[in-house]
Amino acid sequence: MTGKEDILTRPQIDAALADLPDWRYRLGGLVTAYKTPTAAAALELIAAVGRQAEEQNHHPDLDWRYNRVFIRYTSHDAGTEVTERDVAAAAAVSQAAAAAAATAEPGLYRTVELALDTASPDEISEVWRTALGYRKNKNGDLIDPYGRGPNLWFQETATPNQNRFHLDIHRSKAESGPVLEKTAATGAVMNHDHAPDWVVVTDAQGNRLCLCTEEGNQPGL
Repeated sequence: MTGKEDILTRPQIDAALADLPDWRYRLGGLVTAYKTPTAAAALELIAAVGRQAEEQNHHPDLDWRYNRVFIRYTSHDAGTEVTERDVAAAAAVSQAAAAAAATAEPGLYRTVELALDTASPDEISEVWRTALGYRKNKNGDLIDPYGRGPNLWFQETATPNQNRFHLDIHRSKAESGPVLEKTAATGAVMNHDHAPDWVVVTDAQGNRLCLCTEEGNQPGL
């Protein structure tokens, strides 16, 4: 099965993740990070993931950092959504990781987006898309086609903030608690009105960021 017909709803994704403890849901994909005993072992894991990807004809975004491997599965042909293929691939990677004596550290997988306040996204989005070399996603946000740069999305508002840019930092809800506590301990103003979807953090100079979880991203509903 290919294309949009096998897109999973959020309840289906949550049910699948119950059997995939190494993985988390994040912005249309399944993500994790593995720590291996050595850098050489990380390369062996990458090779195993690559062989699997060729066999399944379903390839992940993958980043190697010494003895850690960061992996994201999404179905681009389904509009960057999670499908049954992603679930099957993630399960196979977990088996390969266990064989490589790798330890899952999904909490290390952070995703950063840029958000730009604007009263009219259509008026400005093409400028940013062209300059960045990005493509427009289904929701109007801009995505690096090679997965290297952060997404840029336009927060439509009639009253743009003085600081029009802010960062959205995505972590899994399961790992978000300690980060929220440590951030609050810095003296930042924490607005929990939209928690657990996101918490607005404002520093002493009025600059904002949002600490987000997967609760604010509901596919297929």
